[in-house]
Amino acid sequence: MFTAKPDRNQQFALLCLLLIVVTAALYWPMLHHGFINFDDDEYITDNAHVTAGLTWPGVVWAFQSGDSANWHPLTWISHMLDCQLYGVLPGGHHGTNLLLHIANSLLLLLWLTRLTGALWRSALVAALFAWHPLHVESVAWASERKDVLSAFFGLLTLLAYTRYAQEVTGDKCQVTGTASILSRVTCHVSLFYFLALFCFACGLMSKPMVVTLPFVLLLLDYWPLHRCNRSTIPRLLLEKLPFFALAIAASVVTYLVQTAGRAIWASSGISFWSRVANVLWAYERYISKTFWPVDLAIVYPYPLHWPLGVVIGAGVFLVVWSGLFVWRLWRNPYLFVGWFWFLGMLVPVIGLVQVGSQSMADRYMYLPSIGLFILVAWSLNDLVHWRPDWRPMVMVTAAAALIGCLAITRVQLGYWQNSIKLFRHAIEVTTDNFVALTCLGETFEHLNLKTNALMLCTEAVRIQPNSPVAQYNLGMCLVQNGQPDEALEHLKAAAQLSPRNPDIQYNLGVFLLLHGKTDEAIGCFNASLKERTNFAGVHYRLGQAWLQQHQPKTAIFHFQETLRLKPDFADALNELAWTLATDPQPEIRSGPEAVRLARRACELTHDQQAAFLITLSAACAETGQFPDAIATVQKARDRATAAGQTNLTVQAEELLKQYQAGNPHRETR
Repeated sequence: MFTAKPDRNQQFALLCLLLIVVTAALYWPMLHHGFINFDDDEYITDNAHVTAGLTWPGVVWAFQSGDSANWHPLTWISHMLDCQLYGVLPGGHHGTNLLLHIANSLLLLLWLTRLTGALWRSALVAALFAWHPLHVESVAWASERKDVLSAFFGLLTLLAYTRYAQEVTGDKCQVTGTASILSRVTCHVSLFYFLALFCFACGLMSKPMVVTLPFVLLLLDYWPLHRCNRSTIPRLLLEKLPFFALAIAASVVTYLVQTAGRAIWASSGISFWSRVANVLWAYERYISKTFWPVDLAIVYPYPLHWPLGVVIGAGVFLVVWSGLFVWRLWRNPYLFVGWFWFLGMLVPVIGLVQVGSQSMADRYMYLPSIGLFILVAWSLNDLVHWRPDWRPMVMVTAAAALIGCLAITRVQLGYWQNSIKLFRHAIEVTTDNFVALTCLGETFEHLNLKTNALMLCTEAVRIQPNSPVAQYNLGMCLVQNGQPDEALEHLKAAAQLSPRNPDIQYNLGVFLLLHGKTDEAIGCFNASLKERTNFAGVHYRLGQAWLQQHQPKTAIFHFQETLRLKPDFADALNELAWTLATDPQPEIRSGPEAVRLARRACELTHDQQAAFLITLSAACAETGQFPDAIATVQKARDRATAAGQTNLTVQAEELLKQYQAGNPHRETR
């Protein structure tokens, strides 16, 4: 008895099931990975708009925000939805990335099968896409949600456009002639055309890298849709105009946002010829890492010097292969389409306009790699047709490539377990990796591994002495190591190198304030506030600084601004309450308001902060509620004693004597 061979639909279903199971098993360990200290804080853990979950004000902010030097509202909304569902537990965020990657792999299989009718070649492309090590960064990095999300909408765009184009090809509309182009397009406009346009807009709102998709559609018109000839070119261009309009609008918005966010290195000293050299070299490295994916890193440093031979060799390589594929255009059109898909989709991130400090990035190959995979799969098929006896060897080669991808991807995924493993690996496989050194140094600093952090931050300054980030990080390390004089030197250097960086100015101001240099601190805080007017932390520190300068009215203004921007800022509530309760000037004091503020600060900290309880006791005494003041200051004394806070214990004892004598507390100047 013989089992019937599965029909085509059953084969497709089995391939989909295999793709789901293997991809899920391959990436399953990342559900137990943590966040990393490179963008994950900015995108998720420290972003109040995101951690608040999916709210209407959050959605409005997402569409208005240029945070992180990007405009990608749908990406922000997806992070908000994750926080709504999982909070800030990293496993949930990683799980969403994995689900999107699996969906993208299935969409790629479905689209290519519908586009070409070649099930097994499409399956090979989809498997390479799902399991290739170059894609680990896009999937395992929570902040790279924009990659997998934009690819999801991009593939939906291709699927809808393919359905539209195939409908047009089989349409019976008889409108002909160049004078009737608009009528012909209108006749063939369908739901799928508008669906493709909508999905493209969603892709652009997830990550603008898909701006090159209209050019990909034109490539597909040539092969395998076979819509392109001399008479149809005007019509094909005309139907792409809405796609190009969206792409241009997204490009303009992205340029403005990235320029405002100082992400574009337009004036960083990188010459045009250096950028051209990086383009040629990066293209060659992307190809080499596709076919031999070793020494992958989260950051590839920008080379300081370009060997002429390497640059010329890369240029010749690209020209020769491009020429070969153009020459084979008529006989093997898939070579042309796959190659120029790869080259074209990388254009926005290839480095002619330098964004960030990296020379290239694995994540940039998430969609461009599909072109190379198509080129390989269809070339293998032609090879089998040319030499049928080579079929077993070709099948073994393809299977070995997939097994190799699975093995290397699993190893590469292990580096994404935490920040230390990730950046240590980057330092091992690259040279003078300033970003990796900096991030690993910050990780050690957060873990209070002071010696390790200081060593890495010193090395980062050696590599890039003119980097404000390197100088700042070294300064903060020296602060933790108890070397304030050396720390001040590097913090001031960072502020001079980046006078408009609000965070650097703010942290220098905090250092100066804590070391008694109040006038200089106020100058730094004002410089920070000039660049970020809604910086609650700066207003809080300015309030403290003006109190030290015996300017309570100015201090109160800044504490009130802090609470306007961040109503539950417990330290600001406490400082303002203390000032309103204890200032020697009667016109400054306001007992009832001080009580309200102090009670809120204590509620937020569950009555566990002795200092806040002391403030509440002073506010109660100011309003004449001495029994409440006595009970509260006794509780504060007990909390301070239990916590070993000797200075607060002494202060509470002194205040208790004043309250028992019926006297409120007054600050002295």
